[in-house]
Amino acid sequence: MFSAAIMLAAAPVFADETEITVGVYHFPPIASVDANGKPSGLLGDLLQELEQANPAVSFRVFHTSPKRRYLDFEAGLYDVIFFESPGWGWTKRNVDISRPILADEELYVALKKPGRDDSFFDDLEQRSIVAISGYHYGFTGYETDNSVLEQKFNIEFSDSHSRNINLIKADRPSVAEVAIVSHSYLQRHLARHPEDWDKLLVSREPDQRYQLSIIARKGGAASADEMLRLLAPLVDNGRYRQIVENWGLQLPAGFLTSFETP
Repeated sequence: MFSAAIMLAAAPVFADETEITVGVYHFPPIASVDANGKPSGLLGDLLQELEQANPAVSFRVFHTSPKRRYLDFEAGLYDVIFFESPGWGWTKRNVDISRPILADEELYVALKKPGRDDSFFDDLEQRSIVAISGYHYGFTGYETDNSVLEQKFNIEFSDSHSRNINLIKADRPSVAEVAIVSHSYLQRHLARHPEDWDKLLVSREPDQRYQLSIIARKGGAASADEMLRLLAPLVDNGRYRQIVENWGLQLPAGFLTSFETP
């Protein structure tokens, strides 16, 4: 039984050369696309490692956006998308969803001021908010329609965490009092700008905690289970954990002890 399991794990996932198109949008540090159309962040490193571990497989990147990713998926413009929460609009679609392979959380960020504490984040409807257009947030009930959100909140949208943090630091309360930033992005920002530790107030409780999966098209180039089988060698040799930690991210609780090749 043991030798048979080893042979199964060692067998190639695809017997023939296979190209898988991956949808990517700006979601740093998890995923981005650079000026040359190359994936960067955790996803960029992971796709390189997956191709090295699985020589019959190649990945082609399709650049989408947070708002457009569903329409592009339905149009068949990409086969899989990494690091998505099923609750971000995927469960109502005809998709194949893997077990969670990554974890992170979103935090509220404001400017530190005398007398300002965590209670500043208690009533966001009274605050000027800057957020990323198309992202799902807990405080909005995961609504992504900008017009709906603008009716309920004093909210401005952008496509850049860096811009949003700079708006907070500019101390313009009529424009931006609260930004929502992922824990991993914020830690990388503070490592590059340690002076901001004394400038930014960060919420104790997150806006949301999420566990992220691979979403695959049913009947497409690769199923969710096949994607996990491609990932398995990197889990087994510790490389996946290493690149996740290199980007300041986390594996879901119990991921390594419970991971089994589908």
